[in-house]
Amino acid sequence: MQPRFAALAFAVALPLALVAPGAAALAAEEGPAWRHGAALMGEPRYEPGFPHFDYVNPDAPKGGLLRLGALGSFDNFNPIVAGIRGDLAAGIGLVYETLTTSALDEPATEYGLIAEAMHYPEDYSSVTFRLNPNARWHDGEPIRVSDVIWSFEVQKEANPMYAFYYRNVVGAEETGEREVTFRFDQANNRELPKIMGQLLVLPEHWWTAPGRSPSATTLEPPLGSGPYRLATHVAGRSVVYERVPDAWANDLNVNVGKNNFGTIRYEYFRDATVLLEAFKADQVDFRNENVARNWATAYDFPARAEGRVVLESFPINSTGIMQAYVLNLRQERFQDPRVRRAFNLAFDFDDINRTIFFSAYERVSSFFHGTELASSGLPEGLELEILEEFRGQIPDSVFEVEYRNPDHTTPQAKRDNLREAVRLLQEAGYELRGRQMVDTRTGRPLTLEFLGFQSTDERHALPYSQALARIGVTMNVRIVDPAQYQNRLRSFDFDMITSLWAQSLSPGNEQRNYWGSEAANRPGSDNHIGVQDPAIDALIERVIFARDREELVAATRALDRVLLHKELVVPQWTLREQRIARWDRFSRPDELPEYGASAFPTVWWFDEEKARRAGRAQ
Repeated sequence: MQPRFAALAFAVALPLALVAPGAAALAAEEGPAWRHGAALMGEPRYEPGFPHFDYVNPDAPKGGLLRLGALGSFDNFNPIVAGIRGDLAAGIGLVYETLTTSALDEPATEYGLIAEAMHYPEDYSSVTFRLNPNARWHDGEPIRVSDVIWSFEVQKEANPMYAFYYRNVVGAEETGEREVTFRFDQANNRELPKIMGQLLVLPEHWWTAPGRSPSATTLEPPLGSGPYRLATHVAGRSVVYERVPDAWANDLNVNVGKNNFGTIRYEYFRDATVLLEAFKADQVDFRNENVARNWATAYDFPARAEGRVVLESFPINSTGIMQAYVLNLRQERFQDPRVRRAFNLAFDFDDINRTIFFSAYERVSSFFHGTELASSGLPEGLELEILEEFRGQIPDSVFEVEYRNPDHTTPQAKRDNLREAVRLLQEAGYELRGRQMVDTRTGRPLTLEFLGFQSTDERHALPYSQALARIGVTMNVRIVDPAQYQNRLRSFDFDMITSLWAQSLSPGNEQRNYWGSEAANRPGSDNHIGVQDPAIDALIERVIFARDREELVAATRALDRVLLHKELVVPQWTLREQRIARWDRFSRPDELPEYGASAFPTVWWFDEEKARRAGRAQ
């Protein structure tokens, strides 16, 4: 399960959070077994009525300014059309809330937020939420069942991404006082109740007022119910959120010790280098550093030497990842797996890692890299049983050899890889004419464009282009602005891009959006590859309908193995830790949540004493 709205809250994608009714109240009720929380597998860690999450400081002070940076621009505060129209402002999730929220110290578990409790039958064919009677919009109006139903219907109608995401939800209706029930068209899909708990709830009375449209972009500050309200903005340049001191959910147990900053300000920058310099000039408080060269060399400046700027790394335990060069399979020339393998053979990760990345990274070797879900060795046990059902529909190599990326660690290995790449291209119908690889059927040279949106993309794409030239392939590198990149990505107008798929520890319905045939030609989907394969579709369903953890792991490993052996991507690199740089004006609990990495800024707070030492932010 990959929560779809969490990334809207902060630039560091950390979920918002909330509460549950007391144990006595739940036990005293008759009828359905109402739950204060629900885990995808097993039981929630926290009992009804828990005072707060273990990883927060319940006495954390409130107030202070947090300044964050963002790349690009924005022209929209409407999350309904996110991904299909406009560029959504960073941090807009601070304004809103969902029915339930996640804990950062347990995987795939939801607790009540707008909904104080939930229940669902043993076959997961529906879910009912009971709204908290105290839930209010910032204008004082109560959050009603009609708001929830309208939010579901308008998101499904206005945005094809949500229509796909909620496609198994066939009805929403009021079924009791403060109760809303969602009915599904299939049973035994364990994720569907949790998915509906992640529904973003919007105020119907505000969005349907004259002059407003839920299907259009807007720069009118929206009404919400969350811990912050949008205070001021300069279109495309900055947006400021202020904490709402009397927000209805401030004292709920899942919010205790969180949402501690009085003001959160985002400043936009067109260029990553300028953003880095703004941080060093004390115009930005915090940044995630994802450039190895910067981490190794860019922070040698006085404030760091004086201890006023701190660099820290935190392990990432919550997700797996596939980051890769993606060839667009919607184009016929990339549909042959031998061509795609040739591109992998030409990519010299070892050289790029040494010369550009300061040997900081490891090669990605799985679509679930870094988790127990990653396949390895040869299939056996339940995984093998699952794969046997598809023998003849999937590559024979799945059963015969372990998937491995090419080895470039020696000069001889490099030469062998390039020779093998040329052989595979020739086998696929190409031939070298001079220094150019040409399709013997059409006479067209094998050329393509790598599309990126950051200047740092050139640092790895240009060496890759030079390596491809050695096998007769011409790759031009083009860097465009983020808005143009997003538009081209939504319409699949590219030859090659870098793409990244984050994987939760409990994968499920989001896999349809990543690799499912129905998503391949749906604008805005995450199936950037364009893969359409019945066997992969069937394996995705095995993952979704897994009955227990053992079956989930086996089915996911089987899916992973097939995706790898189909040579769908050229895997890149990863670092299984979060690198952050920050001005030392903030404090945090001694123990951070296992699945939250730095958990910044969710559980951090502004520290007045540290701020005096570091210098007051402007």
